[in-house]
Order: sequence, then C-alpha cells, then structure tokens
Amino acid sequence: MNTLTQEKTKAQTMVIVGMSGGVDSSVCAALLKEEGYNVVGLFMKNWEEFDEHGVCQSSKEYADVVRVCEKLDIPYYSIDFIKEYRDNVFAQFIEEYQSGFTPNPDVLCNREIKFKVFYEKARELGADFLATGHYCQKVQNNSRDFSLIKGADPLKDQSYFLYTIKSEILKHVLFPIGHLPKTEVRRIAAKYDLATKDKKDSTGICFIGERNFKNFLSNYITFTDGNFETLDGAIVGRHTGATYYTIGQRKGLGLGGQGEAWFVVGKNIERNVVIVERGESHPALYADTLEASDLSFTNGEFQFELPFRCKAKIRYRQADQDCTITKIENGIVYVEFDIPQRAITLRQSIVFYDGNNCFGGGMIKSAGPSYYESKKQLSIPTIPNILDH
Repeated sequence: MNTLTQEKTKAQTMVIVGMSGGVDSSVCAALLKEEGYNVVGLFMKNWEEFDEHGVCQSSKEYADVVRVCEKLDIPYYSIDFIKEYRDNVFAQFIEEYQSGFTPNPDVLCNREIKFKVFYEKARELGADFLATGHYCQKVQNNSRDFSLIKGADPLKDQSYFLYTIKSEILKHVLFPIGHLPKTEVRRIAAKYDLATKDKKDSTGICFIGERNFKNFLSNYITFTDGNFETLDGAIVGRHTGATYYTIGQRKGLGLGGQGEAWFVVGKNIERNVVIVERGESHPALYADTLEASDLSFTNGEFQFELPFRCKAKIRYRQADQDCTITKIENGIVYVEFDIPQRAITLRQSIVFYDGNNCFGGGMIKSAGPSYYESKKQLSIPTIPNILDH
C-alpha cells in the first residue's frame, strides 16, 4: 500500500474517487483533478435489480459516471460489492425489520462497505487517498489522530451517517466538497458542464429507489394483519403488519374520526399490535433518557471525563440536542437530554458532537420511561427540534 510522504507531489498522489453517478461525487473528481492529483473514478456496484419499470438503476448510474469521467479525462472502473452488500447490509436490514425495528442502512453501508471493503480495495489498488462526496470534513489533531467534523452546509451535513469511521481510516480519506454549500457544488458542476449538473439528489434507501416501500418489503417479509390499539387496550382499527410501522408515524395509518390525528406510540411485535394515541404531543411519544449499545468512537475509545456535557442527534436532520453522557458501562452509554425527545426509535443511531466534532455514537437500545409512563409534566420547548428544510 502506498503511504503519502512529503516527497510525493500531487501529480504522484493517487486519489480514487468513489463515484456514485451523482453530482456530489462528480464535483469531487473535478476539484481534485483541478488541484493536480492523479484522479481515478471507481464506481461501487452494490445492488443489481430491475425496478417496477424494468430499469436497472445501477446501470444508469454507471453510465453517468462514464460520461463525467470522460469529460474530465480521468480513468474509471466499476467494482462489484453486491455479495458483500447483501450479506452485511441488506440481510441485517431485513432481519431488523422482521424484529420490529426501523433500521438505518446508510450507517451500516458506510461502516461495512464504503469505508471498509471499498476503502480496502482502493488502498489495494495503490491509492494514497479515497475521496467521497460526503458533506463532512476532517481535521488533524496534535496527536496525529484525525477527527470527523460537520460539513459546512448545515442542511447537508452527513456526519450523522459517518460516525463509525475511525481515525486511522480518516487519515487516508478526503472530503473535497465538505467545506462547500450545495449551491456552490451545483455551480461547479455547471462550470465543468458535467452530465450530472442538473441531476436531482437521490433520496431514500438505495436498494428501494422509487419503488413502493411496503411492496418492496413484502418480497422479503410476510406481513400479517393485526389491531391498532390505544394504551388502555381499546381496539380502534386494523393494520397490515406491525413490523411496517415506526414510532411517531402519522401518515398511512388509515385511522380517522373526530379529534386530533393518530400517531404510533409503540408496538408489540409478539402480539402483532400497533399502539396508537391521538395528538402529535402525546406524552407517550416523549422521553428524556436513553441507552445505546454498539458504540463506536472515532479515536477508538471515549476520551472525556464523565459526566460529559455534549450535543447529540437521534435522527438525521435533527437540530443538535443538549445532553449529558452520565456513564458508560459494559458497552452501554447512558444519556440524559435537557429537553424531552420525541419518538426515540430503537436501533436508530444516536450520534454525539463536541462543537462541530463528531466524536462517535451508538445504536439506541432502550428509551424512557416515557412522560406517559412516568406521569411527568410534559413541556414542549419552542426551540427547533428539526432543522428547517
């Protein structure tokens, strides 16, 4: 494996860019080429399946990669990680849904694919750096360790999905657009007249794409009809499978009647029951404590004195929330929030920040008790809980 030394010029420094077929990775390649690096585009093929319109999305994305790389006059290749993705990301996604959780495959994909097997392949091919189109940054500390820093554009910051990256990996990773707002990335794409300059951002889960989410899941999970029940056990309707619903969900319940809208406040997978109550601010939706496991810290271990005041997110696009890490014991982190948190969802990630430094996180293991269970007075703060779009 190559190691960047002071003697190497930029022209001698190979940077492999993870090309997705989107505008962000396209601009990464353009900026690095402009800086004088030896740039190679590498397309990561994780999923191969025709959608309901008979289109193979990965083939379309690779075609855009080819157009961009030829425009920039850089070499490009495609590499197949379909088996690794199915075994290490998709299989766990399905298993967790079957267990009644609402998993986030983006975190797992970054940990198991992009910054593991894909990163290892790039280094095996002789790359000094792997570059990606993520909206985040890194800084080198006095100890020569590296820290993951939020992207400059608060509406695009993707550090939430990257908290599992370790310092030794960050050393060999570049985030060329992390310091830029999305508007500037679009402007640069237009400047270079890249094929992806007007391409809309991808949303949702990559292997589902534009398909109906429940229809897709039904190919892998058997849904069984069951009851919607209130907290006191009253049956208020029928659902089409408890695993499909998530805490805090309002849309798609099919429940009506006079009064406030219904929201999912809990699930009992063994009984195939979805628990609902009326009102967006129902106290059963709120808690101010949680426990998380599967911990990952950028520098390998938690480096602060407890209790530690910091900020955290329990979902992407949430505004930073003030909290205290009270203790870490037997691989479990205990967190207390300053204000009630709505719809804390098991097996989603909690990600910790010290200023702009994303120093780690974990998977939410348990939450609460809720304000309904503890009979505490619920006071909803006026400060924003979610970033404005």
